[in-house]
Amino acid sequence: MVDAAKRVVGYYTLSAYGIRLTDLPPQVAKKLPKYPLLPATLLGRLAVSREHRGQKLGRLLLMDALWRSWKNTKQVASAGVVAEAIDAAALEFYRHHEFASLAEHPQKLFIAMATIEKAFSLTRGG
Repeated sequence: MVDAAKRVVGYYTLSAYGIRLTDLPPQVAKKLPKYPLLPATLLGRLAVSREHRGQKLGRLLLMDALWRSWKNTKQVASAGVVAEAIDAAALEFYRHHEFASLAEHPQKLFIAMATIEKAFSLTRGG
């Protein structure tokens, strides 16, 4: 994300990832295929520059990342998106957006692709 002067104000990265079914919260795992390792999308980093914080740009970047992740499941299967919170504020940010912490790794969070699909279907009136 760049401003009018073409300066970077925020960014994120997405990549293919694998997550163990047993790492997921039980209420999520019971709805997914029973493979030991599931394909997922890793939201490797999401950041907003210090001078642009508080403008809801992080939310816009997250929604863009989730939208792209969801749309790409037509080409590359993904059970959901995994993110890792670098601090308490990031943890709260992801939890606020319906990510659930993994039991063994509370700083690592997951949101199911079905949840993402439902959110975007609702915003499109579907």
